Amino acid sequence: MAFPEDVLTEDEHVVLHLHPHWKALIRPVVVLVLAVAAVVAGVVLLPSGGGGSVALAVIGALALVAVLWFALWPFLVWRTTHYLFTNERVLLQHGVFSRDRRDIPLTRVNDHSMSQRFVERLLGCGTLTIESAGERGQSVLVDVPRVGQVQTKLYELVEAQHDKHSLGDGEMREILADMREGKPLRDPTA
Repeated sequence: MAFPEDVLTEDEHVVLHLHPHWKALIRPVVVLVLAVAAVVAGVVLLPSGGGGSVALAVIGALALVAVLWFALWPFLVWRTTHYLFTNERVLLQHGVFSRDRRDIPLTRVNDHSMSQRFVERLLGCGTLTIESAGERGQSVLVDVPRVGQVQTKLYELVEAQHDKHSLGDGEMREILADMREGKPLRDPTA
């Protein structure tokens, strides 16, 4: 369930690889503990024999369904949700049986914002919204751990990508001077 490295380009490297905040696992753990407690209580408190065995089987079946539906499934959703920040793009991937992935090139990121409710501030997570040029426009990443630091890192990545693909004042002066002298144009990134 790790993120496949083969989706990265040759010069691309991972800067941040995150799953949603661990708070998404609180309910699954509580459900698991309650299900185990119900089965243990049934074994201890119910009489052995006909009626007690049927009741214990019913409790066990309900506990199994609860664990599968309310504990295992949310865990799998959490584990297969990836927020990947590279030096070239943001990749958002989720899906247990099917998979959805969205790539947002850093050059297309127009704006990003974060929000935290009071409880999220206490837990150190929040929501990061990335506004990008294109049809889909906005991507909302919920329960991002250390959301403030992640937003700062995203800003740094966007600025580095912008600087990589733009000319500085000194480079522009050199090109203009070369043009005035009649020298052929050269690639300033070479």
